Amino acid sequence: MAKNLLIVESPAKAKTIEKILGKDFEVKSCFGHIRDLEKEEMGIDIKNGYQPRYKIPDDKSKVVSELKSLARKSDEVWLATDEDREGEAISWHLCEVLGLDPSTTKRIVFHEITKPAIQQAVSTPRLLDMNLVNAQQARRVLDRIVGFELSPVLWRKMSMKNNLSAGRVQSVAVRLIAEREREINAFTATSTFKIEAFFSANDTTGKNVTFVAEGKKYDAAEDAERFLQSCFGAKYTVNDIQVKPAKKSPAAPFTTSTLQQEASRKLGFSVSRTMRVAQTLYESGKITYMRTDSVNLSDTAMGDIRKQITGQYGNNYYQPRKYKNRNESAQEAHEAIRPSYMENSTLEDADFDGRRLYELIWKRTMASQMADAELERTIAKIAISTNKEELTATGEVLKFDGFLKVYREDRDDEDINDDEQQEGMLPPLAVSQQLPLKEMKATERFSRPSPRYTEASLVKKLEELGIGRPSTYAPTISTIQKRTYVEKRDKDAIKRNFRVLTLKNDQIKQVTEQENTGAEKAKLFPSDLGLVVTDFLKQYFDDIMDYGFTARIENEFDEVAAGKLKWNSMIDDFYIPFKKDVDNTIETAERIKGERELGIDPQSGKKIVARMARFGPIVQIGEANDEEKPRFAGLRKGQSIETITYEEAMQLFELPKTLGEQNGQEISVNLGRFGPYIKWGEQNISMPRGEDPFGLTFERALELIHEKQKADAPIAHYEDKPVTKGTGRFGPFIKWNDMYINVPRRYNFEGLSQSDINELIEAKVKKEENRYIQNWPDEKISIENARWGPVLKFGKKILKVGKKADDTKYTADELSVVPLEDIKKMIEAQVPNAFATKKAAAKKAPAKKAAAKKDATKKAAPKKKSK
Repeated sequence: MAKNLLIVESPAKAKTIEKILGKDFEVKSCFGHIRDLEKEEMGIDIKNGYQPRYKIPDDKSKVVSELKSLARKSDEVWLATDEDREGEAISWHLCEVLGLDPSTTKRIVFHEITKPAIQQAVSTPRLLDMNLVNAQQARRVLDRIVGFELSPVLWRKMSMKNNLSAGRVQSVAVRLIAEREREINAFTATSTFKIEAFFSANDTTGKNVTFVAEGKKYDAAEDAERFLQSCFGAKYTVNDIQVKPAKKSPAAPFTTSTLQQEASRKLGFSVSRTMRVAQTLYESGKITYMRTDSVNLSDTAMGDIRKQITGQYGNNYYQPRKYKNRNESAQEAHEAIRPSYMENSTLEDADFDGRRLYELIWKRTMASQMADAELERTIAKIAISTNKEELTATGEVLKFDGFLKVYREDRDDEDINDDEQQEGMLPPLAVSQQLPLKEMKATERFSRPSPRYTEASLVKKLEELGIGRPSTYAPTISTIQKRTYVEKRDKDAIKRNFRVLTLKNDQIKQVTEQENTGAEKAKLFPSDLGLVVTDFLKQYFDDIMDYGFTARIENEFDEVAAGKLKWNSMIDDFYIPFKKDVDNTIETAERIKGERELGIDPQSGKKIVARMARFGPIVQIGEANDEEKPRFAGLRKGQSIETITYEEAMQLFELPKTLGEQNGQEISVNLGRFGPYIKWGEQNISMPRGEDPFGLTFERALELIHEKQKADAPIAHYEDKPVTKGTGRFGPFIKWNDMYINVPRRYNFEGLSQSDINELIEAKVKKEENRYIQNWPDEKISIENARWGPVLKFGKKILKVGKKADDTKYTADELSVVPLEDIKKMIEAQVPNAFATKKAAAKKAPAKKAAAKKDATKKAAPKKKSK
């Protein structure tokens, strides 16, 4: 047994460090937090200075038990959790649970998992920093208070199927996205006419080339045309040439937020994906700590970078730089994200994502200490003889690439000006040189609204406003999507006409051309639920939703971390006015409607509204207190309560629509939970993405039915039962005996042999045999083997297995004979009234009502008989 026990958060990190420290240390992982706030009554004693009540979750009891055993056997326990507030808090919880004295227990921190860094940390241990612990605890307690107090307000004031929630940072993030969406919806594009003149001249090789010069913009087509007319018979002379040197400097090395932004722009990674991959690289000792807002580099790193730059590119490419943090108050770590060993420009042993992210970090780190790129910018002014206007031609030549040899930073949509274009080289020009005009164009261009946020640009905005810290960005963005307040999706382009006036040979010709506009990829859109909840919170909880207030709270956490503010006092200042707002809102606020009136139904004369319903946004004809029940239609993907038109709303009521008959069975088209589908008899066939259900013809429906039949035809048989194949959400699969079996990449999915199919089915059957201890499919109840022991499954819920009468745990063998009734009692103990509905229904099953006749407004298309 090793004399020293060193505890870290992750098993991957433990393996890397154990190799470095050798036999004197046993390195174990606590798998992150080992305690959390109790769920009951918020887990906080409000009346006793907001003291938190912590408990060890069931899934951590085995880990804690093992650590306690190892701690008792060790001479000394060392804590080596991450160096931020979260890591400090984990170390404190370990002290509390393992019975360690915080005033004597050795705490070590390091910014990189390398031999020198680990050995240095072990040689200079410190004690637990309770200011950092209190800052983390303050954040956890305050966020729990906000969530537990606000969420019930939403439940009571809004009837929704979702488990609605609110949070200090998540609600502000949704507000940013909602306000940007409304800004876009209210935006009215204006057009201007951009003047471009195309000239020809000889380049340095004597070849005749074309280059462009720009004039000023005109607001109206008439003004642009008058300018073109004023150029009839004109001569064009180079009036002035300026050649100016210019420089471009590299960006600072990565912080958490800049890494998330650049990985999104260059690699297409989501924020959570970036952090997951970076965590793996850090734990395996490849990069420094990935949660930081510092742009500093250590002296050791600077020396390594210099060696690499001068060795690979020469001394003239090296330029040492010190970067300044924009956010001085929020440094949780003391170095930027960089490779641990600069000599490794790539990682041969990493997976595809890991290698790409590592190379991005390596290039950015190298570039940050390289020389400026040197440019030469030429600006030529061209006079027009028939008027007093001037045209400007600009060219750029790269004289020395400097840091651009390694890396160029990308930019977000909102940072790119509409007028920016890649400047090419100009041919040699001289003052007084006359230039032949090929043609001149006045092209109509439209103004654009601010673009919707990407995950990365949202992180950038949150950071600019001082909301959140490096450790909070990824979970915040994941939460608002999981809660369906926001969705990440693409937006298709639409066609738009624009006018072009062309002057050539003293004649003006006007044409109308088309362009695609408005396409967006992986942007954040607020859902109607997100918009409605944001409005409610802004109305009744303006402090929580205020950007400045939220940023001030973050600064107070920093003051707690610096020992300048007591965490209980900070919470007290927040809670007292907040609690008054909560109580007042519950008592006086109206229920959330999220309703917008669209017009009157011409047939019934009833009001048409778009509103939020229990299962999402709908359009409704009529009111609940009418004698005849209202009619409802769900909104389509991409439609919103705020923007849907009367015509679009009425179209929704055209479905379901009967198209005809085939083989004696009716074919109809309808919208369902997963999109538009065709119903043929009892069979539902999903329509291809992008196909309009409202324009679907009977002939096209038949085509899709036949395609489905062909796709569903058996590809083989196993035990005399058919095997079919398909591609679903999780990739290619085969289906046999109501069992879906994923097909790994090592198989040729298009050419599966009988032996492949046998192998896949047999492996799945064997796995399923080991999975179930008992299974009651009709009841949707099962007892299954899980990672930490048997669990109960009831529908989609995963529940704990109850204990025996003597308060001991069941073994898997014992559970294999426990009757269903006893299992149901275990379920009801955790899910009250789980079976009450079924019992009530069994006692008194009401007579089925006759199906209501379809409204006269839903006229079926004429039936077509099959040939």
